[in-house]
Amino acid sequence: MFERFPFGRCFCLFCIWLVLSPCEARAQTKEYQVKAAFLLNFAQFVEWPHAAFSGRDVPLCIGVLGDDPFGPALEQILNGESIGNHKLTIRRAKRIEELTSCQIVFVCSSEHNRIQEILAKLDFHPVVTVSEVADFAKQGGTINFYREQNKVRFEISTASALKSGVKISSQLLRLGKIVEPSPNHK
Repeated sequence: MFERFPFGRCFCLFCIWLVLSPCEARAQTKEYQVKAAFLLNFAQFVEWPHAAFSGRDVPLCIGVLGDDPFGPALEQILNGESIGNHKLTIRRAKRIEELTSCQIVFVCSSEHNRIQEILAKLDFHPVVTVSEVADFAKQGGTINFYREQNKVRFEISTASALKSGVKISSQLLRLGKIVEPSPNHK
């Protein structure tokens, strides 16, 4: 039947796409809700040096660099949350220079070609860098999300955390996979 009517084949494929697309979109939304919750938890299990904040009640800023995949998930998760005296805020930007005062910077996948440039601009800043770009922690980032058996997992570079002057709780270290930067990325 479809051989004689190519429109029928196209229509059938279109219907399948319509049915599957919302499922895929929901799965991606769920993934970024999980990652947003992880960012909140990372903030709770990291100790920043006093110099990371210009004042005692200054907000703890989570920056998102690049094409933001979170949608409203970050706002929903972080709404009204505080860590100690620091209310959590979000700042989105296309340029890393706009996020150097943030305590956590999520580097979006759209920035995968600029990882070394971005990390160089954050060198020795008290910033926890987080991404989902493959081998981000091995390239010098602090925390990298990856998927394993359909679950979101993370790996941590303790050397990168030490370099940026932040202390990661042993509780968080036990939950993540510890990796060290590749020799050519130290």
